[in-house]
Amino acid sequence: MKTLILNGSPHPQGDTAALVDAFTAGLEGEYRLTDCYSTDISPCTDCRVCRESLFCPVGDGMQEIYAFLAECDNVVIASPVHYGELSAMLMKIAGRFQMYSSALIFRRETLPVKAKCGAVILTQGGSGGWERAYETAQLIFRSLGIIEVLPPVCSASTDTLPAAEDKSALSAADELARRLSGRS
Repeated sequence: MKTLILNGSPHPQGDTAALVDAFTAGLEGEYRLTDCYSTDISPCTDCRVCRESLFCPVGDGMQEIYAFLAECDNVVIASPVHYGELSAMLMKIAGRFQMYSSALIFRRETLPVKAKCGAVILTQGGSGGWERAYETAQLIFRSLGIIEVLPPVCSASTDTLPAAEDKSALSAADELARRLSGRS
């Protein structure tokens, strides 16, 4: 069992990290945790090379993500919610999945990756909602050919209750790990 985790939080010890830690503590198998803020990954430049073939010419850290993505069983998007949306740095990396969207949309190809399950971990403080961020995550999963997306794990009041103290969200993160590990 292999899991790709994209962590869109700028805070290595923040609320999103607390839920990701709870999730990975219960996760079986190998996982790759990508910190969207510290990786050497450029945004998509819409060069359109990927409209012709399943290839992105930008040579950076994304190539390692593509390789792991091809073989993993699960993809997890973890992000704080900013203005009702996933973080900008996570969206920058998601934009590089255009290669897969082009295969599906322009060339109508089946993606050469095995079936995967998607999951979302969100943290939010203040007003607003997390639902739009979850919908965006589902769009990202769809571009990767992921159809099965589990219900989100969300700590939705981090302005008053840190995620590390949100027993319900921590329990949900552990349960998510169990489900993706095939134990529940």
